Amino acid sequence: MTDSVFQAAPALTPDPERASPQVWIRRFVWKMAIAVFLLMAIGSATRVMNAGLACPDWPLCYGQLIPTQQMNLQVFLEWFHRLDAALVGLSAIALLGMSVWWRRDLPTWLPWASAFALGLILFQGVLGGLTVTQMLRFDIVTAHLGTALLLFCTLLVIGAALQPYQPMGTAHKLRSLGIVATGLIYGQSLLGGLVASQWALHQCLNGAQRCGVMNSHLLGVIPATVITVLIVILALRTPALHPRLRKLATTAGILVAVQALVGLGTYRLHLQVEPLTVTHQAVGAALLGAIVLFTVFAWRDLTPAP
Repeated sequence: MTDSVFQAAPALTPDPERASPQVWIRRFVWKMAIAVFLLMAIGSATRVMNAGLACPDWPLCYGQLIPTQQMNLQVFLEWFHRLDAALVGLSAIALLGMSVWWRRDLPTWLPWASAFALGLILFQGVLGGLTVTQMLRFDIVTAHLGTALLLFCTLLVIGAALQPYQPMGTAHKLRSLGIVATGLIYGQSLLGGLVASQWALHQCLNGAQRCGVMNSHLLGVIPATVITVLIVILALRTPALHPRLRKLATTAGILVAVQALVGLGTYRLHLQVEPLTVTHQAVGAALLGAIVLFTVFAWRDLTPAP
């Protein structure tokens, strides 16, 4: 009994890392990344539910901060999407402020990366306004999605770069493959956004229009899937690979399989099941995030552990 009490005493000792500015910022960045992921999911639901113009003005909604009289499901989706975006914007300002305030205790690149993230959010806000004022013009809607994905990836890179990591020096070719996979999946996500913003699936199946956009997205599945599967195979076969890299590669493989099944269901059901369509885009963003994290940690795996 006495021994157990004394053994528990060290747990009361303050953890010096807990007070570290880098730890605070890292946790804050991870929360921001989750918020951006949810923001993209809500944006997808807004588009699928034809709620993109539920608020006819911008940045307010029916000239109000909270349109209580006009509130319905579509208005709520668009209004909540803007609210989440505003919270992400305020978080980015806070991130930049903390990065500058604690710059002496942080990596020199962090304030610049935080400023880049804030710039993306400001640009995203402009695109959000143009999305409404230009009546959901497909190129603006696609750029809106592309900027959100780039912001999501930026936050993941910052968080992964600040995460403690013991390099093993075994990643080798996985680093380059990760970069290629990131580019292919990002491009495939943009093609998916283009298909969605132009309603290319409906037009192709019903009127033989926009089939080029639709077929490009379908063909783009092949290289993105092949390189992701290759990463999974090499990660599982690489001896002494860091467990984090192995877990991320396995996660990416599972997400690819889920995305293929969900995508097939979405295609067969002609986008008629809204939750399935939203899931398709959310899983795609999660897959991109897993590959980005894998790539960052693979590049940090440059020197062998002492």
